[in-house]
Amino acid sequence: MSSLVAAARSFLLLEIIKGLGLTLKYLFKPKATLNYPYEKGFISPRFRGEHALRRYPNGEERCITCKLCEAICPAQAITIESEPRPDGSRRTTRYDIDMTKCIYCGFCQEACPVDAIVEGPNFEFATETREELYYDKEKLLSNGDRWETEIARNLAADARYR
Repeated sequence: MSSLVAAARSFLLLEIIKGLGLTLKYLFKPKATLNYPYEKGFISPRFRGEHALRRYPNGEERCITCKLCEAICPAQAITIESEPRPDGSRRTTRYDIDMTKCIYCGFCQEACPVDAIVEGPNFEFATETREELYYDKEKLLSNGDRWETEIARNLAADARYR
């Protein structure tokens, strides 16, 4: 009896009809895909992307050279050097991140007492050579200047949970 049922199913093409019915069901529903380069999807405020050094509103850099981010980095990707300023405070002379070592754990951002180093919303930073992934202080500050509005908005949205 089961061979008769199997023959009837293959003769009537029931699987193909079920597949066409499923196709018609989803044909008129809204599409789930995005046209990526032109349409961007939602990014969480906690997304950890490209690193950036932030500045205060008066233009002075935030980093106070406490070196907590360098100490907590499990990949040892951060290198910081400093010198004292005439007013007695310390400021960085060198702040380098080797992005080829970075594991994007976010520990550096969590350890920073003044929110100087952050992982911003940018995930589109592909390069052609490894040397372009060695970020120095100028590159990090320019990232911070470029993404400051989004970084500030993301930190404000996440402030309740920190």
